Parts: sequence; structure tokens; C-alpha cells
Amino acid sequence: MQNPSPAQPRPLVYALQQNIRRVIVGKDEAIELLLIALICRGHVLIEDVPGVGKTTLAAALAKSLQCSFKRIQFTPDVTPSDVTGFTMVSLKTGEMEFKPGAVMSQIILADEINRTSPKTQSALLEVMEEGQVTVDGVTYPLPKPFMVLATQNPVDFVGTYPLPEAQMDRFFLRIAIGYPSVEEEMDVLERYSGQVTPMQTIGPVCGGAEILSMQEQLGTVYASREARNYVATIAASTRNHPALQLGASPRGAIALLRAAQACALLSGRDYVLPDDIRRMALPVLSHRLILTPEARMKGISAQQVLAQLMETVPVPTGRA
Repeated sequence: MQNPSPAQPRPLVYALQQNIRRVIVGKDEAIELLLIALICRGHVLIEDVPGVGKTTLAAALAKSLQCSFKRIQFTPDVTPSDVTGFTMVSLKTGEMEFKPGAVMSQIILADEINRTSPKTQSALLEVMEEGQVTVDGVTYPLPKPFMVLATQNPVDFVGTYPLPEAQMDRFFLRIAIGYPSVEEEMDVLERYSGQVTPMQTIGPVCGGAEILSMQEQLGTVYASREARNYVATIAASTRNHPALQLGASPRGAIALLRAAQACALLSGRDYVLPDDIRRMALPVLSHRLILTPEARMKGISAQQVLAQLMETVPVPTGRA
């Protein structure tokens, strides 16, 4: 069978966008970033204040896909075995039997991930990086496609455990939703004023096989030497910036290039432009940067540092 062209995923992505828009009002940028991460086999951290639709956005994507779905409501008493699973003696056979945990699904909603202990948070490290889980020395592959959608509240620090750098680096990108405008909020109020909520009206518009096919198309998007050099220069600049204690990792540079490829794919192109890289730099890299204590005392954010840094890195001319 002939491989589909890079433009063919666009109708499927459009169908997903339209389905999610029936629930989420006026947040097209957040929806598109979520779908870019899906195409790139990446995981997403949705970070914003309470009540703006973090969990709703993740749940709307899960309902739009004909994939298995599990929600983990993280609290301090959730244990690693709740996440990964455990082995126990079978009463029927007398042999050790694996009882799968919540991660043995295709779409995982890790709600309020920073409210569980670091030990439980670390149970997701292997899962998110290698797509497998190891329990009592035995490794079990996870179903494909596989995606973790985590939410957290950045302003409430009581009873929370900040995610370590290694955990943050495993998130492909971070999304902030933000408050709606007055017109958008009026639309939200209208949709939720009836007897049936918008979430009850949506169903799956594509299956796992179609998602895997989209993901395979990512490698068909050409990234020139100039594009790769641009990404590498941006990553290197973050490691030498005086306001940053920790810059972007090679994993972050790979994520930026793949996100730019997905951005080009959704635009109907089979090559990466510098604008694709510039557009994806902030959501892909900002959460991987650690400020120096002096920068934090001055109230500087990683997003501000990265935005200023992007203005200093020379942009390739022409097709990247």
C-alpha cells in the first residue's frame, strides 16, 4: 500500500479539533498544541489555575479517540503500585499473576499530578520515556498509541510536591489555557445552561490505528541541516544564559524539532520552516528551564528569558 501524503492527516486533525471545540470554547491554540503532541507521541502537562478547563480539555481529547482511557486522581495516598500494577499469588493456580495498574491504557489522565508523593510520581518515569512498565523485574509493554495528559495547579502549594526536573523533561510540552473573554464565557454559560452538558454530546471521531498512521507521517517531513542547526543553537543558548541554572536537554531539542515537523505537517507542508520552530519553542522548552536564584528573586520567568533569547538567535533565511 502506498504511504499517505503528509497532507492527509489534516482532515482527521480538523475533525478532532471540531469535536473538542464542542466542549472547549475559544482555546484553539491549546487544542492544536494538544494534537501536535499526540502526533509526536508526546505527553502533555496542562498547567493553569483551577476552573479554566484543564481536566475538561484532557477528557474531551480522550472521548474523541476510540482508545482505552483511565483517569488517575492523584492524592497523597496513591501508591506506585496503583499506577504501575503489582503481582500477587493467584488463588486458582498458585502462581504469581500480574494485576495491571491504571497506566495499562492508551490515554492516561494524571489529574493533579503534583498532589501525590515523589515516589508515586517517579513511577511514571519509565512509562513516559520508554512506553513500558517494569514490575518485580518483569517488563510489560504499554498499548499504542500511548499518551499521558497531566494537570496541575501552579498557584496552590499546600499539600503539593513539585515535579522534579527529570519528570518535567519527560513532558513533550506544557499548555496554559487561560481565562476566557466575556464573549467566550457567555458561550460557555449558554452551553452549560441546559440539561445535557457538552461532554455528554461528543463521541470518538477516530481510532488508535488512525492515530498511529498519523504518527508515522511525522518522519516524512523534511528538516534541513539549517533547521537542525537552528534548533541546536537555541538549545545551546539556553545552557549558556546567565539567568538560567539549567538549560534545555538534548531530549528537549529533539522534542522541538519533532514539534516543528508536526506543525509543518498540519500546515500541509513536507518541510520545516523557521516559523515552525519559533512557534513551538515556548511550549516545548520553557518548562525544561530552571532559573537561577537571582533571576527568581527579580521575578523573571523562564518564558520571558526564552522569548528574549529567541530574539538573539539568528534565524535561517528561506526554507529551513
